[in-house]
Amino acid sequence: MTDRFNILTVVLDHDIRNDDAEPILTAIKQLRGVLTVAGNVADPIAFMAEERARMMLIEKLVTIIEPKARA
Repeated sequence: MTDRFNILTVVLDHDIRNDDAEPILTAIKQLRGVLTVAGNVADPIAFMAEERARMMLIEKLVTIIEPKARA
């Protein structure tokens, strides 16, 4: 049996202004089968958490690549 979707999620590679996103939202609304389209306002707390996670990952990669650099 084939799976059926009821929601499609799009993740942008960076935050964009709401007025810059309007043409994208309008285009998606025009697709067949689309009921609603809404933007998700960027959250500074989420941004901070992502940056902290990114820095922890970078530190771990540096430790793996050059263990003497961290000693």
